[in-house]
Amino acid sequence: MQLAVLLLCLLAVGCANGQGSVRKDARKDRPRDSERPARPDDVVRQKTGLEKQFEEIARKSGGRVGVRAMLLATGETFSLNENERFPMQSVYKLPIAMAVFGRIEAGTIKLEQMLRIGGGEVLKGSTALPAEKYPDGTERSVEELLGLMVSESDNTASDALLRLAGGPREVMNYLKKLGINDMVVANFEKEMHADWQAQYRNYATPSAAVELLRAIDEANGISPPNKTRLLKFLTESPTGPRRLKGLLPEGAVVAHKTGTSATRNNLTPATNDIGILTLPDGRRFAIAVFVADSSADQATREETIARITRAAWTYWSEK
Repeated sequence: MQLAVLLLCLLAVGCANGQGSVRKDARKDRPRDSERPARPDDVVRQKTGLEKQFEEIARKSGGRVGVRAMLLATGETFSLNENERFPMQSVYKLPIAMAVFGRIEAGTIKLEQMLRIGGGEVLKGSTALPAEKYPDGTERSVEELLGLMVSESDNTASDALLRLAGGPREVMNYLKKLGINDMVVANFEKEMHADWQAQYRNYATPSAAVELLRAIDEANGISPPNKTRLLKFLTESPTGPRRLKGLLPEGAVVAHKTGTSATRNNLTPATNDIGILTLPDGRRFAIAVFVADSSADQATREETIARITRAAWTYWSEK
């Protein structure tokens, strides 16, 4: 009897050891994470070759970079930090212009309407209507002010038109009607000049910026004649020649709006450019590039925008 019990115990121990060996071998043969087939959500998260280029270029910017590029005919899109918020600076003049055109089409404003700008409303350092030149104010048509704001990024014109549009709240209502979120116009230029932190309250994500550009391209919220007028202002803009346009072929058609902050304590909160670019075959793509809180010099920040734009241009030109 004792011998039988001993044999049964030995048999049980042997079976247990055998099972342990099987489990050990199973762990050994289990595929590593890198060998597993990618799940659908893993595939979505994998970066494309173009997005890897964006990422590599952004490393040299000295700051935080956001990009969204979309081929307008198909919706094919490439991005980097596209849902992060970036201070717009003068990029915010584009939604202001759109809101003004919205009021023109509603019949509450006319392009030829003359607008009086008082001496206290003319801002120092404005590109076209500076207080130094117009201490007692000036009078201009709405159409001229739109051109000065969009093409020359004039701050006096911007504040005058923002008042005419009904202020920041009405611009936000206009954007809401277009279905554009994550773009905020909260202050007048005069307020941003007085409060360094105000620029961070007037922000956009790259995704929202491209949605605004797509609305322009599709004449959504703007009539075809006013779309043509706005694109003319954007195309004629002399600002930021080393940004979106910097590394493109000579003669490339670029309808764009820049935004630039001052530099404080060797940090520049905003170096931006967004626009609609026309490829050699006539197709168009929208792109928004934001460089925030950069410690790099202006040439480096602008080169970041130019190289990212050229990468997108080359990709779609060769496709």
